[in-house]
Amino acid sequence: MRADTETTPAPGAPDGPDGSGDLLGLGPEYLAFWREYHLCTLTTQRPDGSPHLVPVGVTFEPETGTARVITNRNSRKVANILRSTDEGGARVAVCQVDRGRWATLEGRARIRTEEAVVADAVRRYAERYGRTPGPNPDRVVIEIAVRRALGRGAGISRAS
Repeated sequence: MRADTETTPAPGAPDGPDGSGDLLGLGPEYLAFWREYHLCTLTTQRPDGSPHLVPVGVTFEPETGTARVITNRNSRKVANILRSTDEGGARVAVCQVDRGRWATLEGRARIRTEEAVVADAVRRYAERYGRTPGPNPDRVVIEIAVRRALGRGAGISRAS
């Protein structure tokens, strides 16, 4: 089945569009898929408009509609996001695949450098991936305000 919903989350909104308490109105199987250990991809846009696709680890907080990627401030993906002139942040997508199941989160990204925000993102990464990355003074967070969620596969469906 396919989960395909587009929303504009309001900060602090307690309920999703279906009143489930799930900001994006996604089913439990979809959300569980985002808690499993899977490597993901992040797609940003290069200056020439072509896609830049790289492997990353992603965490997803459905209650706030926020996806996070920890990375090095000097990476191409960070440069691509910072270069964006789109109001609200650069348009990006993160995706994960496991055999016949897949899920994509699309949204607007911004770069966060605050120490507490980076520490929180590292903690979330460690929870999902079972390891804590070593110290890195150049670590930043790509914070994605999710606007659209898509997916397909066994057990991945939209909450009704």
